[in-house]
Amino acid sequence: MFGRSRSWGGGQGKTKNIHSLDHLKYMYHVLTKNTTVTDSNRNLLVETIRSITEILIWGDQNDSSVFDFFLEKNMFAFFLNILRQKSGRYVCVQLLQTLNILFENISHETSLYYLLSNNHVNSIIVHKFDFSDEEIMAYYISFLKTLSLKLNNHTVHFFYNEHTNDFALYTEAIKFFNHPESMVRIAVRTITLNVYKVDNQHMLHYIRDKTAVPYFSNLVWFIGSHVIELDKCVQTDQEHRNRGKLSDLVAEHLDHLHYLNDILTINCEFLNDVLTDHLLNRLFLPLYVFSLVCPEQSEDRKINPQVSLNLLSQVFLIIHYQPLVNSLAEVIFNGDLSVFTQHKNTVSAGVRRFTKPPESLERSLELSCNRGASEPRNAPNYKNLGEEEEEEERPGGGEEGCVFWCNNRLCVLV
Repeated sequence: MFGRSRSWGGGQGKTKNIHSLDHLKYMYHVLTKNTTVTDSNRNLLVETIRSITEILIWGDQNDSSVFDFFLEKNMFAFFLNILRQKSGRYVCVQLLQTLNILFENISHETSLYYLLSNNHVNSIIVHKFDFSDEEIMAYYISFLKTLSLKLNNHTVHFFYNEHTNDFALYTEAIKFFNHPESMVRIAVRTITLNVYKVDNQHMLHYIRDKTAVPYFSNLVWFIGSHVIELDKCVQTDQEHRNRGKLSDLVAEHLDHLHYLNDILTINCEFLNDVLTDHLLNRLFLPLYVFSLVCPEQSEDRKINPQVSLNLLSQVFLIIHYQPLVNSLAEVIFNGDLSVFTQHKNTVSAGVRRFTKPPESLERSLELSCNRGASEPRNAPNYKNLGEEEEEEERPGGGEEGCVFWCNNRLCVLV
């Protein structure tokens, strides 16, 4: 079907029926005569793009020849050309809006294949938009979310390139995981969950090897920083004047836990291993649990014990991934403080700490994707986070070292 060729004659006169192949031919003629965006034709191009989208949606249900023509004339290239001319926010917003409407309303898988087949969509995804513009940001992240809803074992190949290890739909989306606008953060979570649910082993291994450590390390830091802000609100609001802010912070923490639980209950084992390691060694043990057991005067205690106990209760109520819950409960009920032992100048020194990743997620993704393919590993290599401790032999004495997750159980390196 994709290789089918037809002769498209005429079509240069405006037609009365806007929902027709003839009208699409006329719209194509308009595009060919206005390849450069100017002040005089800007409104015309916006209306043309809108009309083309409307015709494609109609053609999806009524006339397959519409998509034949759209593909043969490579009309998506015109959209991309207009976008790359930096023709102003008005055109940019309208283009993103119409693309979002188009992919939301396409129902036939064959039509979707037509739209994705020439890789122009990925070019739009990686385009350098002005994300300081709230409206552009909103339409862009909505566009990515709409695309993620179309992911399955067949369509994922249009977005994930196994040969080049490139998955722009996912990597561009997660860069906004900590965006100040909550609706953007929610959209990012939806996109990641839609990606993780696709049972494509090559794609999932790419996520594990190239993006999981940068993303999860930055995610747990973001969650932990939010917890510290929550604790400060509790400690400084003695007269309960900021109850609204505190309520929002608690609700946000619950959202974080529900998101983590959603990831874990997808049951992608190797992603769960990486996430469980980060949650135990970078968040729950060093921040939540340690705040319960460390001396009150300790500089290492980041949050109040009462706040920590409340947050841990939320963890046990919301997260249902049994291996993680069991391991966390085992540490708490056994009361073994050796899991918090710090060994300086050793490999384990940087593992069990609540620390900020040394690089932004965007920079970490760039470095990770430029490395050679990593070997599969049971536990994450936390030195990927940028810690520079020299590898020296552990001092004697039989003290426990780092806690890590391996083969569905909590292990201690001795």
